[in-house]
Amino acid sequence: MPGIYVLIAVAVFVAIVVAKTAVVVPQQNAYVVERLGKFHVVLVPGFHILLPFFDAIRYRHTLKEQALDIPEQICITNDNVQVAVDGLLYLKVLDPERASYGISDYYYAITQLAQTLLRSEIGKITLDRTFEERGYINSQLVQELDKASAPWGVKVLRYEIKNITPPQDVLAAMEKQMRAEREKRAVILTSEGVRDAAINNAEGQKQQVIKASEAVRQKQINEAEGQAAAIQAIAAATADGLRKVAEAIKAQGGVEAVQLRVAEKYIEQFGHLAKAGNTLVLPATLSDVGSMIALATNVLKGSTPGAGPLATVPAPRPPPVTPAT
Repeated sequence: MPGIYVLIAVAVFVAIVVAKTAVVVPQQNAYVVERLGKFHVVLVPGFHILLPFFDAIRYRHTLKEQALDIPEQICITNDNVQVAVDGLLYLKVLDPERASYGISDYYYAITQLAQTLLRSEIGKITLDRTFEERGYINSQLVQELDKASAPWGVKVLRYEIKNITPPQDVLAAMEKQMRAEREKRAVILTSEGVRDAAINNAEGQKQQVIKASEAVRQKQINEAEGQAAAIQAIAAATADGLRKVAEAIKAQGGVEAVQLRVAEKYIEQFGHLAKAGNTLVLPATLSDVGSMIALATNVLKGSTPGAGPLATVPAPRPPPVTPAT
């Protein structure tokens, strides 16, 4: 029986020795080993053998990128407005030794430093700019935190502001301002639309007047050209007719035909004068009218007495004018 207890004790002792001697470090992790209370080595991922009772693993660090939540805090802007701001910080351990011995708790230190720097940066700008300058604030915080955390073996990669929450009264005022700004833009856009419409209408009327005047001008030009063409045609026809009349007069019997035409017109106009006016025109003797008829008859027969080809018939005497009764 005592032998069994001894074997059990030996087995337990061997297990403890093996546990303290053989160490397996996972990927993306680093273990800090101390020998007799003093820093000895940093174990990289893999299998390692330690000296039992001499070596001890004091710190275990992950080398992955870590997200650290920055609690919400009250910041005062440059125009004395209190806003609640929280954020998210991304960091990574680059030197496990300095992360172990450079500072007692780098999580707490970076969190406090981020809050302090955030209050400082928010205090430099006004409330309106806090919503516009998020990128600038983030970059400034990353620069300052990276400088401060370099001795700790920690690299600050980026910082992001999650929420900026002003007080309720400020939110109400901002909403009113936004509504007023939108109404202002709407009024401006409406007025610009009316102005553009008026300009377009005026331009359209201008073009309409120009087109109408051009149409009138073209119409007048066309009418003038038509009248000129008509006058030219009438003049040409008249000249052609006169030319033919002259040629007919020069031909045989032309003079007699002219004399007959004159007699006909004389009788026709005499009849018109008798019908149209209130004054009756009568020849001195009825023989004058008879002589004109006889002359026309003789011309038709081609036997005017005493008249050769170039003979002329004496013009009748103008009749006296007798007032009509």
